[in-house]
Amino acid sequence: MTDLSVPLMRKGPPKPADAVARIKPDSGFHVMRDAFDIGDALTTLALTGEPVTVYPRGQDMVMARIDSVDPEGKVFTLDLAEHGVALQDKTVFVAALGSNAKVQFELDAAPAAVPDRPDLLQFPLPDVCLVLNRRAEPRLESPVGMNYGARFTMLGKVFEMPLYDFSRGGVGLRATPEQALELYVGKKLDGVVLEMGSSLVITADLEVRLLRPFRTFLLGQQVQVGCRISNMSMQMRQSLERAVDKVQKRR
Repeated sequence: MTDLSVPLMRKGPPKPADAVARIKPDSGFHVMRDAFDIGDALTTLALTGEPVTVYPRGQDMVMARIDSVDPEGKVFTLDLAEHGVALQDKTVFVAALGSNAKVQFELDAAPAAVPDRPDLLQFPLPDVCLVLNRRAEPRLESPVGMNYGARFTMLGKVFEMPLYDFSRGGVGLRATPEQALELYVGKKLDGVVLEMGSSLVITADLEVRLLRPFRTFLLGQQVQVGCRISNMSMQMRQSLERAVDKVQKRR
């Protein structure tokens, strides 16, 4: 179960301008069916307060946020920006998932009331979600058994995190929940030393773009920290391109 104690900067109430279009049938999405992954994705939306665009059949779209997720009970609660809207028929839900993807699912079930919370609606978790990745650069997982990591100093403390993936424009770090306490979306990390194998070390400024709690079998609760490289020089881009090409050739 996702650790809800990991603090993320929750967004304010959704507005019509935050609406996200439905995923097109020919857009190249992939299908997510694993119950853990679906619960984890919806929990991330709840933690961040990401706007959810709700498309009831035969009605205009409405805006909402996911208030909470209960993976064990296989339900989630929805907080509509405009209360009183009837969602009794087939309904499509769409939301941005981080800065480079969006998720969509469809439910054909009337919501249940939430005791003592008339402002919330309870729905069953979906069995299937569509996920559309919109990354400008493809990311590659760091090779197993090689030294790929990040080191930086913040608030007088030294942080060291494994680098689990990277691209020509950003990196993904794996943090412990304790390390993630110091981070939030939009946080600037200056002078981060990125070790990418035995022959490439880059010092870069990063901006946190995504925080996503998840669980691993060996390490337990972890937090995915997706970062964009800021103020990238031509030399740095060329170095990253060489690193990407090197890993791609191994595969």
